[in-house]
Amino acid sequence: MSTQRQYPVVPAPRFDVPPEESVERVRAFADTMALRRTVRDFSERPVPRGVIEHAIRAAATAPSGANLQPWRFVVVTDPERKRLLRDAAEREEREFYERRASREWLDALAPLGTDWRKPFLEDASAVIVVFEVHKGPETPRPYYVKESVGIAVGFLLAGLHQAGLATLTHTPSPMRFLNEVCDRPQEERAYVVIPVGYPADDAMVPDIARKQMDEVAVWT
Repeated sequence: MSTQRQYPVVPAPRFDVPPEESVERVRAFADTMALRRTVRDFSERPVPRGVIEHAIRAAATAPSGANLQPWRFVVVTDPERKRLLRDAAEREEREFYERRASREWLDALAPLGTDWRKPFLEDASAVIVVFEVHKGPETPRPYYVKESVGIAVGFLLAGLHQAGLATLTHTPSPMRFLNEVCDRPQEERAYVVIPVGYPADDAMVPDIARKQMDEVAVWT
């Protein structure tokens, strides 16, 4: 018999939502999320701190391996720190576009019109840098880190979108420079950079389509 200490238990939450209301709730959520797009042009309008705090609170409810919650959300709003972040990211991105990326990868990106320039890292009201938390002097070894953090990021993006905010997911490679820019310890490893704000009045996005239900879901 295991002698490992267990958490105390409480009754599982029950929502008792009628089936027809369940369908309507999920349909409304899906319809709202279908409007989410990656935005690269932000206005100067500030985002209330409480909006970001509650979105992070929602993200931090994500399931995680052994409930160790291996994430850290660093919210960058200081203009000078955002400038440093942009400068460092653009150095890595220039190297990627000019030397590291394969021709196949560049061809896949070409229709989106992206390049090494990342002005949104300064223009957005806030930049959330999400870190994985690995084993360190004061942190236990976590499990399923990338899976756990990935789910949390999904919750975060959904929450920010529900609040009417624009986002994009930026993953410069490599990302170790973010530890220095964000003043984070070595046991934390950057997972994704998420500029957050209101879209600029003249913001445009590529006219792309998403796969249909029968292309993404299989019922057996």
